[in-house]
Parts: sequence; C-alpha cells; structure tokens
Amino acid sequence: MIEKSKAYLHKLCVEIPSRRVGGTGNRLATDFFARTVFSYGFRTESQEFECIDWSQEGARLTVDQDSFDVFVSPYSLGSLVKAPLAVVSTADELEVADITGRIVLLRGDIAKEQLMPKNFPFYNPDHHRHIIYLLETKKPWAIIAATSRDVVMVGSQYPFPLFEDGDFDIPSVYMTEEEGLRLAGYAGQVVSLESRAQRIPATGCNVVAFKGADSRRRIVLFAHIDARMGSPGAGDNASGVIVLLLLAELLADYSWDLGIEIVAMNGEDYFSNPGEQQYLALNSGRFDEIVLGINLDDVGYHRGNVSYSLYDCPAEIAASIRSTFSHYEGLIEGEAWYQGDHGLFLMNQTPALALTSELVMELMAEITHTPKDVPETVEPAKLVMVAHALRDLLVNLSRQMSEN
Repeated sequence: MIEKSKAYLHKLCVEIPSRRVGGTGNRLATDFFARTVFSYGFRTESQEFECIDWSQEGARLTVDQDSFDVFVSPYSLGSLVKAPLAVVSTADELEVADITGRIVLLRGDIAKEQLMPKNFPFYNPDHHRHIIYLLETKKPWAIIAATSRDVVMVGSQYPFPLFEDGDFDIPSVYMTEEEGLRLAGYAGQVVSLESRAQRIPATGCNVVAFKGADSRRRIVLFAHIDARMGSPGAGDNASGVIVLLLLAELLADYSWDLGIEIVAMNGEDYFSNPGEQQYLALNSGRFDEIVLGINLDDVGYHRGNVSYSLYDCPAEIAASIRSTFSHYEGLIEGEAWYQGDHGLFLMNQTPALALTSELVMELMAEITHTPKDVPETVEPAKLVMVAHALRDLLVNLSRQMSEN
C-alpha cells in the first residue's frame, strides 16, 4: 500500500494544485475522495454548502515617492483609495482615534495576534469582537496591519494576515513589523493604496461515507480535505485524507454491525468552517449515536512519531485503543491538543481520539499553512501504518461491542 499512499499524495498535492474551499481543486479532491471510497463498498453522500472563492493580484502602497511591501489579506475586498494615514497601536487608542475616512495602520499590541473572523462560531474572544466592532463603527477606508509572529495560531507565517475573513468588508492588507515601523513615520500624510482582489460565489461539500448494519451506533472518522490558500497541504491535511482512503480499502470486506462513518470534512482551514457547521447541523441530536469520534490531522510528518490522544473515552474503549496501538512501533500516546475537528465531538460530550504528529508544534511554527508543506515532508509508510492500526481498532471495537 505504500505505492498507493504515494500516488494519493501526488494526486492531492501535485495533480490537484490547490484544495482551497470554493476552488476547482477542492471540488476535484472531494469528487476523487467520493469515487474512491465508493469503489470499496461505502455508501457515499456529498453534502453541499455555499462558500466563497477568492482571487487577488497583489497590492501597492505608496506615500510620496516611497513604496512599501504589502500583501492582500485573504478574502478581503479590493480597494483603490487615497487618504490620510492614522496609526493605532492598542485597543484603547482605537477607542478614541479619529479614523473615519482614513487609512489606518494597526501595529504593536493591537496586531500581535490574528483576529478571529467576526462570525466564527467556535471561538471568538471578546477583545477580538470589540476591535472588529470599533473598526466597523468608525469606518476607515482601508486597514494596513503590521504583524510579527503569532506562534500559537500562525507561527509559520511572517508576516501573518491580521484579518482572514470573508464577512469583514473593510479592505485590508498586511506587512512586516519592520515595514510598519517605517510607515508609521508618515502618520497624517496622504497614503495611496491599491489592492486588487475579488470574492467569487462558490460551493463546496463534505463527503460522508458509511458502512455497517447499524447507522444509529457508529464510529466516525474525520480528516479535513481542504488546504490553506497558497499551501500544497501535504501534511495538513492530505496525510489524514490518505489514511481514510487506505482505511476504506482495508475495510472493503467489513461486515460487522457497528457503523463506520468516514468523513472528508471541508473547511477546517477556511474562515467560517462551513463543513463543520453543516455536520453539526445535520447531526443535531444524534451525537449520542457516536461511540467514538476519531480525527486525523497532520499525521504523516517524516520526522518523529505519530501521536494519539484520548478525550473522555470510557475505560473499555481507552483500553482497547491503547492495546491495539501498542502493537505499532512509531505510534505513541501524546499530549492533548484542541485545534482540530475533534472539537466537534468534545462540544457534544462524545468520546474522541485524535491523531497527529508528536512534533505538531514544530510543524505549526515552521511548515503548516505555508508553501513548505509539500509531499516531501510526508512519509507515505506512516500513513499505511496508521491505516492498519485504525482498521485493527475498528474491528476490535466492533467485536467487543457485539459481545456486549
């Protein structure tokens, strides 16, 4: 299966150049996933949702004869505007600043961490919401954000976009901290900003595949199939998707009663998580049917082990997981992490298992969400190993539950 693992990796990251939500590549990827799991006897359904695609052709920022390097914020509207420059460094300063009809430079403390999208449903701290409220109330013509490094959220990106939000309509660009310091010296002077970007109405889908006799008692496996715009997304998360494809083949002859649901989740790296919201809505009141939820994200990194972590698992399930995985060298129990789709299980009090790289923090700091997330960072043999381990776990749990 190693050669098949390599072929899947090439398909998802090279033949399909981009899996951003709403783009053609994303639809090619979900169609490929659906066809493949269907060929192994799974009943499949592609559940569509509305979203936006986005394109941009760069930005240009000048003051007098001086120019600055800037990047268009993902999903931002474009702009062509000349206005005086206001500089704001803290939320307190923003409270009193006169930025209406101006271009505002956000730098320093106010730009130290990426702001959550205004309508993000799962985590949206009050101080982020307050900054968005003030900006929308005061109505600057455009925003320039000078950012440094946000190790927790987007450590691999420098500079990082302060805004990544298709629901926020004030045009924005971003630049390095150093460029921001230089631009701040022009406070009060007229700045010219041209950014070329557009939002494009689109659709995407989750792919849900099922096998087993009992749909009201099932194990659910997630792997998000989308990739961050501009990244090949080999580890994040073609690796998890490939494990599901390999697992589907290993389960071609599965005949136990316990239901197995495999989900190519779409939108984990998109500003509004449409796939996650859709899955929650369609399964409202049904999470008590899920015996165990399993999430796979960034499992194939060529360095280190694959790490698994358990969340609110009953003793007998936890024991079965540990016993099964103990037979696989390179699959170790690690620390809990909460930045993935297994959060959907946790918020619904459903036992969960998550698998990722034991070096996930290294990945987030250096590779994830960047052009460096290429197939060469993924070890195909690890994906085969994880697929076999999960097959054994599913069979063991099915046998265990049939005996009960």
